[in-house]
Amino acid sequence: MNEYNLKMDLPAVNTSSLKAESVLISLGFSLIFLLGTVGNSLVLAVLFHNGQMNHKTTNLFILNLGIADLSFILFCVPFQATIYTLDEWVFGAVLCKAVHFFIFLTMYASIFTLTAVSVDRYLAICYPLRSREMRTPKNALTSICVVWLLALVFSSPYLSYYSQMDLAGSVVCIPVWESKPRIIMDVCTFVFGYLIPVLVLCLTYARTIRYLWTSVDPVKDVSESRRAKRKVTKMIIIVAVLFCLCWLPHHLVILCMWFGHFPLNHTTYVFRILSHLVAYTNSCLNPIVYALVSKHFRKGFRKVFSCSLRRREVNKVHVIQAVNTVSSEETSN
Repeated sequence: MNEYNLKMDLPAVNTSSLKAESVLISLGFSLIFLLGTVGNSLVLAVLFHNGQMNHKTTNLFILNLGIADLSFILFCVPFQATIYTLDEWVFGAVLCKAVHFFIFLTMYASIFTLTAVSVDRYLAICYPLRSREMRTPKNALTSICVVWLLALVFSSPYLSYYSQMDLAGSVVCIPVWESKPRIIMDVCTFVFGYLIPVLVLCLTYARTIRYLWTSVDPVKDVSESRRAKRKVTKMIIIVAVLFCLCWLPHHLVILCMWFGHFPLNHTTYVFRILSHLVAYTNSCLNPIVYALVSKHFRKGFRKVFSCSLRRREVNKVHVIQAVNTVSSEETSN
């Protein structure tokens, strides 16, 4: 089942109703694009602006997560929005394959990165001394490379999963595999791109939280360090929970399509749209979480804004000086 099929096979739906929905969908995607682009760009600016942050393993993973989210926002969201607002696919056969491949590439990269962060947090808190040699920037970068390699392996079948074709006189971008291979692919995506990572997240964070809230440090300095680690862990847990909640409806819809009751009607069409919007919203939520939970990110955001304002002021001064110089030269002549 595909969004184009749903739109063409809904005779009971009012034309004005579809137009109203198209406007709302466009607004929703526009908001996601705006918030996601600005927010993730700010996160990357903060991490690159503060050189010290780039040498911490957790921040390297956050940087990678920001890159994955920003890539998804820039290269996937605008094209996906047209599927629900236009009657045809207008971007050609290459982008039909590339966009859907990139959706799953960034999805896998995000969930695998969150899984790697959960293991990193577990080692940092439960085995702080023994894990020092393991938790180095070099090993973090190696882990990030492995994350993208695995994401590439798992998402590469989607290069042939979708294709551009003519359907009832309209050019559409739809799945072209037979039902059985599609079922296998969709189940594998759910298992390896959601279920197993979520189980790992639950296991590592359950043990991390248990250790943080049950063990006692006799030394004051260590206790302060633990409080700082609690804040970082809290922030990462919120990010992980949001990812799991946002992508759950999307996976449930796919599974219901194959194994449950998912009739072709207006209600299921709306639910499918909402499941996609909620999943895509996840890519613009992380910067908000960082701003609300992390004092360091709030400071970083303020620094980025202050630097940009200073640059504008400096540019204004240079422009005024240049104008004054030109006017004085003209007066002397």
